Amino acid sequence: MPAVLCATLLALPLWAASPELEQARTLYRHTDYDASLKILQEIRPPDGPVYELTGQNYYMKGDYKRAAEIFERAVAADPGNSGYVLWLGRAFGRRAENSSPFTAPGNASKARQYFEKSVQLNPRNMEALSDLFEYYLQAPGFLGGGLDKASNTAAQIAAIDPVEGHAAQARLAEKKKEFSSAEEHLRRAAEMAPQQVGRPIDLAKFLASQGRYEESEQSFHNAEKIAPDSPTLMYARAEVYIQKGRNLDIARRLLQRYMQAPLTPDDPPRSEAAKLLRKASGT
Repeated sequence: MPAVLCATLLALPLWAASPELEQARTLYRHTDYDASLKILQEIRPPDGPVYELTGQNYYMKGDYKRAAEIFERAVAADPGNSGYVLWLGRAFGRRAENSSPFTAPGNASKARQYFEKSVQLNPRNMEALSDLFEYYLQAPGFLGGGLDKASNTAAQIAAIDPVEGHAAQARLAEKKKEFSSAEEHLRRAAEMAPQQVGRPIDLAKFLASQGRYEESEQSFHNAEKIAPDSPTLMYARAEVYIQKGRNLDIARRLLQRYMQAPLTPDDPPRSEAAKLLRKASGT
């Protein structure tokens, strides 16, 4: 047997995921977090990937304190893993959003530090760059935020993915109330990625925020042509209608469809859709 092939075969057990871990990942992707956790708890000894998926399950269940504790174990197992550090930052970010005024600043600062560390470990980690950009965009200066930092990060994003770069520039322009520039970037992103359903959705949400409802509807229709059964589209459209107090009957039907649709961890949870549905029904 050639030495290279032999070395490859010997290395397989070191990185190949176990059937149990793959089963847990499948359940996670189908948002069955409790079932995923049940399998993960039986995998011994746990390693970095097991810790990561366990933390992700707790995160999606809204137990951000427990998620942070698990992600810390993942980082301890592999300190150079950009993804583990990113998820740890996300957990602290959620803790900041849900904690008291006394503890929120500390948790927010930790989130920023971990986002920055994740990008340092892998400057091409687009998820880490996007989360860091959002932090800089939204956080006040005393917590390490700032539009200059957001602008620099948007440039980093654009260098890797021009479409995402336009989306980031649109968010930055909107924050600065430069609405013409924001619209231009959103339309450019949609032109450059005609098969990405999120692009016309972003444009539709922006146009609705400007009171340009007819144009917003046209952009939603464009998204529908790309992915007519997209849960992302259903939720976004319903959310816009409810925010603006328009088309509430349609919004309710969209949310009812959404709650029956197969969701992924990237979609808002059904509990959030239920809250919107109650709001649309006036209850």
